[in-house]
Amino acid sequence: MAEKDQAQHGLAMADVSAKPVTYRLAMASGRIIVGEQAFELLRDRSLPKGDALALAEFAGIQAAKQTPSLIPLCHPISLNRVSIHTRLDEDSHAVEVYAVAEINAQTGVEMEALCGLNIALLTIWDLTKPINAALEISDIKLLYKAGGKSGDWVHPQGLSATAQAILDEH
Repeated sequence: MAEKDQAQHGLAMADVSAKPVTYRLAMASGRIIVGEQAFELLRDRSLPKGDALALAEFAGIQAAKQTPSLIPLCHPISLNRVSIHTRLDEDSHAVEVYAVAEINAQTGVEMEALCGLNIALLTIWDLTKPINAALEISDIKLLYKAGGKSGDWVHPQGLSATAQAILDEH
């Protein structure tokens, strides 16, 4: 895009050159409701396409690393660590997914955590859809971020015990 067009449309990558390098961490969460039959197969790791939870974790990590390629104005960064955590919710036949991204940089990692989360959820969708096409992804949100100018931030709804336990590991 030409500089004139960029200015006309107000598009610009944020200038982070004056920001100090700090440790930053972000955690996002979401859930997918898969239904009783798909849940049982997923829990038993016997879906026709394979182990959905293991593949979702791998796909989420890969996606977080690709975030700048997918979101146009995200800074290319070198992540310290990305982890994807899944928790089975038997009562609602759902999988809760948590994504944590960490870096020492001049910019945050919220988008990387959210990108990893979404692809992990979509991977579970892809692997369970042959059993149940009526799937539902919901409750996607940034739960926590630390570092940078604004310091620590927690979602207004707070952190579940599961989310807090995952953060305590980091």
